[in-house]
Amino acid sequence: MRNPYAVLALAGASMFMAVVDFTIVNVSLPRMAIDLRLGEDALQWVIIGYGIPFGGFLLLAGRLGDILGRRLALQAGLLLFVAASLTAGLSSTGGQLIGARIAQGVGAALITPSALGIVADAFNEGKQRENALGIYGALAGTAASVGVLAGGLLTDGPGWSWIFYVNIPIGLVLSAATMFVLPENRIAHPGGGFNPVSAFSVTGGLLAGLYALNQGVEQGWAQGSTLGFGAVAMVLLVVFGSAEWRARNPLVPRALLKNMPVVQANLVAASGFGSFLAFVFLTSVVLQQLLGYSPTKTGVAWLLTTLTAFVFAGVTGAVLANKVGTRILLGLASLLVVAASAWLIYLPADASFASRVMPALIAAGMAVGFFAPSVQIGALAGVEETHFGAASGLVETSRELGGALVIASASTVLAGSHSGFLHGVHGGYAVIAAAAALGVLATAFRAKRSTRPEVSVQTAIVEAAA
Repeated sequence: MRNPYAVLALAGASMFMAVVDFTIVNVSLPRMAIDLRLGEDALQWVIIGYGIPFGGFLLLAGRLGDILGRRLALQAGLLLFVAASLTAGLSSTGGQLIGARIAQGVGAALITPSALGIVADAFNEGKQRENALGIYGALAGTAASVGVLAGGLLTDGPGWSWIFYVNIPIGLVLSAATMFVLPENRIAHPGGGFNPVSAFSVTGGLLAGLYALNQGVEQGWAQGSTLGFGAVAMVLLVVFGSAEWRARNPLVPRALLKNMPVVQANLVAASGFGSFLAFVFLTSVVLQQLLGYSPTKTGVAWLLTTLTAFVFAGVTGAVLANKVGTRILLGLASLLVVAASAWLIYLPADASFASRVMPALIAAGMAVGFFAPSVQIGALAGVEETHFGAASGLVETSRELGGALVIASASTVLAGSHSGFLHGVHGGYAVIAAAAALGVLATAFRAKRSTRPEVSVQTAIVEAAA
């Protein structure tokens, strides 16, 4: 019998490594630019080359885990991530580094929904799973800040290549551990499948849409590349919707769309949690450009949010999710992001960190502490085991897409301000507060919990014999 806490440790460490690599490169970009002679466009692709394939492949990767086995999907993701990390560390040109980052993003997309599905499968629904997701959410909430700190230490120490080399022993150990901790490749949905038109259209549509958002911020929303990729995304997503409507085996199982707690969790993941991701982006800009913090000092400042998130995520999973309910916690988390953003709308030019920024960082830590476990618990509420991967991929996609939309909106306001940087910052926080308010609205209705049909012992014996 599997030790569920060993499973949790393996899945949590795999997810942690994938999330850390979002931010670990940020501090290293200036050194990379010098060593590899990278321009600003190439440096931008070092970041988005990871984020775009990660967001684009999540939905397909989650469903593949259901159909082919989550252990196999996790192993494939880990091995691809290790190989891509080795290639990135050895890169001597910008093209090699960007190609390796794209491969890392695909590997991370295989890792993340598979890991969450494995955790859900290892613990019984209810208090056991809520406790486990509290720990899992606490790890997720701390990963981004750890990435900033680790990137600074490794870059200032052995060099930027080691931000990639460090993944190799970790990934290999985790991959080997899957053979012992997860001794069987359990296929949750034997004989299942999906419509290839749905798979290719939604993956292509998400990739094109995420790239269009990035182009809109960098080049302008009226530029041909932005409009072209935006149009491609819309066409492909319409094709996806049409294919799903007719498909016998849809990529997003229809049972998920009829499960109101799942729908509610995904709406809040996109609006509320997505707003938190935008809050992290804009506040990091403020700390460095307004307060003059170095990247490493910025990472240290975020430790306040990290520690708060870790404590509140653990309490949420262990106590609050069961006693209060995920709907109220998700609404409270979204409201905290509204409050943190509203507090910084009137940030003065001579702002003090202790009196003006610190309260917002503490509120943001409380928010992500409520968000991380509650979104995952809600996204898996009443979901059949055969759909854990699809549900995990769906909520991860909602979060990443929501974050990309809110970040793009806030960045546009920031860059388009004609009254100075500070005025743009105020407008950016107003956008984030408005988006987080949508998360509050999404929790205003009481979602009826989906229940699985009970099966009698006699029926189970007959079905097993058949």
